[in-house]
Amino acid sequence: MSKKILIVEDEEVLLDVYKIKFSQTDYQIITAMDGLAGLELARKELPDLILLDLILPKMDGYQVINELKKDKKTKKIKIYILSNLVQNKEIEKGFQNGVDGFLIKANLTPTQLLNKVNQIFTEEEKIKK
Repeated sequence: MSKKILIVEDEEVLLDVYKIKFSQTDYQIITAMDGLAGLELARKELPDLILLDLILPKMDGYQVINELKKDKKTKKIKIYILSNLVQNKEIEKGFQNGVDGFLIKANLTPTQLLNKVNQIFTEEEKIKK
């Protein structure tokens, strides 16, 4: 069964690039361009992984994380922040809110992001065994 990934990113061009890259895989990709839509999709689709920007319209990434972590259905979903906010306080706040990792957008090409996602799922499978 293919893994489902929700990408929440408000930069349309970047989101399109990610969609094109991930469409070359078996992953099922769903996308949202604002925090509220991302939250609704996460609740409806229950993805295996969420790649979440922090600066989003309607609801910021931290609000999305807090809502997901409060809900029994969504609190176990893996969430990786995908942002350029790389100050220590932002990273610390993310981990305090229960995220699984922090990825710096500017440091990752779409191929590198895909490789990182593959690595996340590979590590998850090793833990399950």
